[in-house]
Amino acid sequence: MTSATAGIVGFIVLVALMFLRIPVGFVMAIVGFAGFGLLVSWNASLNLLARDFFSVLNSYNLTVVPLFVFMGQVAHHSGISGRLFNAANKFLGHLRGGLAIATIGACAGFSAICGSTSATAATMASVALPQMKKYNYDPALATGVVAAGGSLGILIPPSTIFIIYGIMTEQSVGKLFMAGILPGTLLAFMFAATIFLWTWIRPELVTQAPKATFREKMASLAGVVETFLLFVLVMGGLFAGVFTPTEAAGIGAFGTLAIALVGRNLSWGGFVQAVNETTRVSCMIMVIVAGATVFGHFLAVTGIPSEIGLWVSGLNVPHYVVVGIVILVYLLAGCLMDSLAMVMLTIPIFYPVITALGYDPIWFGVVIVVVTEMGVITPPVGINVYVVAGVARDVPLHTIFRGAAHMLAAQMVTAGLLIAFPQIALFLPRLMG
Repeated sequence: MTSATAGIVGFIVLVALMFLRIPVGFVMAIVGFAGFGLLVSWNASLNLLARDFFSVLNSYNLTVVPLFVFMGQVAHHSGISGRLFNAANKFLGHLRGGLAIATIGACAGFSAICGSTSATAATMASVALPQMKKYNYDPALATGVVAAGGSLGILIPPSTIFIIYGIMTEQSVGKLFMAGILPGTLLAFMFAATIFLWTWIRPELVTQAPKATFREKMASLAGVVETFLLFVLVMGGLFAGVFTPTEAAGIGAFGTLAIALVGRNLSWGGFVQAVNETTRVSCMIMVIVAGATVFGHFLAVTGIPSEIGLWVSGLNVPHYVVVGIVILVYLLAGCLMDSLAMVMLTIPIFYPVITALGYDPIWFGVVIVVVTEMGVITPPVGINVYVVAGVARDVPLHTIFRGAAHMLAAQMVTAGLLIAFPQIALFLPRLMG
């Protein structure tokens, strides 16, 4: 068996084991270990497994992950998400489809202190769905909006995928965070525009909520101030170069905890739950990164990434066609596997190809995040849909998928604009120098 054939067989086995619902981090580690052992030696494979897991778990750069996860968990358990939705609801709830648009606004705000798509979807589902149900919103519209809005969690910084992408490609995590701000804001507006058109065409899907008074609107802004302060503190410090991403994560985690304690919004039980969830999510991410590192070394031995690079460079087609093929692969793969695992698997293959064509790696990181966002609301995986289904147990799964499908157009338009106008993603990072 040639090295390339072994690599192809390894991919097939990898996908097969994933469909058996074995945790993806362990799957990548097992396949990488077995493939490296068959192609090199079992002793070398054992050394590789131990070294890769130790280097990942001992990595200073990855300490940013549990800190940002803790920041999001404390924000969730201290009720920040509810206060964000309340503020958005007071200003937008009286419009046609206003509660759904307010949900998108709250998702965008919560994403700025969370960094996880599933956590954002779960949190906003518990906050927004009861209100939309109260005003007889169509179940497909209500649940689909929450599932799609949750996808902002991996685009608006801090984003776990940006952190992993930056570490893997040796790009500045701070610049990646900055690059996600304008595209994330653009996508939120696209979602809102989609809801407006959807409810304008079919007004029977929603019931307008009563208009809030000026005093109620001003009072609700208190819930936005804390999120705004945290975002400015973390992102402003990164933009100004005052501190590193790891320091920003530490400051953000401490700031979130301090705000929660000063406002007396975090109970001891909530704090314990935040710590437990942070530990669970961080361990999951670390195992995925370690497993992907082992699998990446196996891929390097097979020579598949370099062969793909040579094949692409020999194609007599415009560069944008190659980019289109890469994006199509991400779009299709996003329907089958978790977004973080997919990025970890594909970066060693596609990153050298894209950079060899002269494209900006920061821009490419933002584009693949926008494209992988589509995967979190499309079948058969559609992780956000399953998260929302876990909260809205009375809504059939196919109904949520049908509602989320309406929001795909906004994601596709945003991806198209990013490809046509790279400056949307690159404007803020270039201001950093």
